[in-house]
Amino acid sequence: MKTISTQTPPPLPAEKGQKKAQFAFTRTNFILLAVGMAIVILGFILMAGGGTTEEGFNPDIFSARRIKVAPVVCLFGYLFMVYAILKKAKSPKED
Repeated sequence: MKTISTQTPPPLPAEKGQKKAQFAFTRTNFILLAVGMAIVILGFILMAGGGTTEEGFNPDIFSARRIKVAPVVCLFGYLFMVYAILKKAKSPKED
């Protein structure tokens, strides 16, 4: 009767010319994504503030910071994130 081994076989040696598995994103992509997300969050913080109440009108809701600057900052953050996603990693030189 034959005995069945429960041990895993040793790993096969890598063949010459075989490339390592490459991920879609590199560390640089993730760092750029994080920076873009921080810019978007900054834009939303710039939009925040007090609003108009029933007791009185607050003209600060129409300030240039909330109406013009903050949306542009958010748009820049989103565009930066698109760039971070589309950025390709530099491929190593092949011999």
